[in-house]
Amino acid sequence: MITKDSIETAYAFLHQKLRVYEHSTLDWQKDDIEMIIGDYADQINPELLSQLSDGNPEFLKDHTTFKKNLTHAVSILEQKLAK
Repeated sequence: MITKDSIETAYAFLHQKLRVYEHSTLDWQKDDIEMIIGDYADQINPELLSQLSDGNPEFLKDHTTFKKNLTHAVSILEQKLAK
């Protein structure tokens, strides 16, 4: 079951990290954010992660698609919060 609290928590965390990631000019900072979000993906509500990732096991863990995945996750969470 996905609770509103789990959606709000995921949104707040991912949204904040996305904003820092988008504006960072430091590679080490971006790498740290990718590592932190990858670890967070292992702890998030599994049902919510499944909806965000469309079943992709590498969602938020693949460097080559990280920004796209993070942007997608924040967008989906915003939509869920608007309901």
